[in-house]
Amino acid sequence: MTTHPAFRFPPEWHAQDWLWIGFPHDAEEWPGFLGEAQAQIAAFASAVADSGQDVRLIVRDAANEARARELVSGAVRLERRVYGDVWLRDTGPLVVTDGAGARRARRFGFNGWGGKYVMDGDQTIGAELARDAGLEIDTADWILEGGAVDTDGAGLVVTTEQCLLNPNRNPHLSRAEIEARLAADLGFARVLWLGDGLINDHTDGHVDNLARFVAPGVLALPRATGAGDPNAAIYADAKARAEAFGVTVRDVPSPGRIERDGRIEPASYMNFAITTGLVVVPTFGSVHDADGVAAVATLFPDRETIGLRADAVLAGGGGFHCASQQMPAL
Repeated sequence: MTTHPAFRFPPEWHAQDWLWIGFPHDAEEWPGFLGEAQAQIAAFASAVADSGQDVRLIVRDAANEARARELVSGAVRLERRVYGDVWLRDTGPLVVTDGAGARRARRFGFNGWGGKYVMDGDQTIGAELARDAGLEIDTADWILEGGAVDTDGAGLVVTTEQCLLNPNRNPHLSRAEIEARLAADLGFARVLWLGDGLINDHTDGHVDNLARFVAPGVLALPRATGAGDPNAAIYADAKARAEAFGVTVRDVPSPGRIERDGRIEPASYMNFAITTGLVVVPTFGSVHDADGVAAVATLFPDRETIGLRADAVLAGGGGFHCASQQMPAL
């Protein structure tokens, strides 16, 4: 019988060879905000590239590429691909490493976040990126988006019931069956189940907008700010569940109540992107932005932390973490 080296899904703070980032191209996804969203994603890509890390900005066509080139640092590499949404955290490959010094890509089914946003290229971009990176690809027979899970690198994963138990994803799978698949496909030995994600999150409560591991057994969670914080009960429930599970909780102030045209926006500093030398925190023009960035900075004393405006990116449904996917170094 052949035995395979144990594999692991490295935490995001593990050294990275490069970062893929999706560049906005579809005006229908950003009505009235496309140009601003492009500028904010370009600022994110440039900051990471200028920190010394390889950045591969994915662009859709010649016009989209020309627009990106106008905005980004010369250190950013552009790659033309066919994709729909920019959320490569969900459509890109999840890369695991093994004890033999190899990397493999894990691919899962993708149904447009429960059938809500189905766009050309989103089902195939992950395999294309993995193949062109020289990775062998293992394809699982169930639906999972990368933003729905976050790992501490020591066998523990956090997710939300709202997303992974949602009938619009895997209605045939029980909680126990999903836990078994997380173990078999990504090597997770334990699952911390939180409840709901943020109000009006297009993804049905992705955990990367609510809770992020920042070290083994250490989970960062938002703290409600202001009497009108719409997610206060969600934050409190997440903290209670995490502490009951036994992880250490670190608080980060929330942006408070952020609205656009009377609608509560799922704005969160937790959608920060961790790269090899830099952490990039989305900001929203909130009076709490500086406190949020400072709180995240204390979680990563080994690297620089900056805040960059991301309200136009959020208008399309996500943030910097959602729009990026890392290639872990060996």
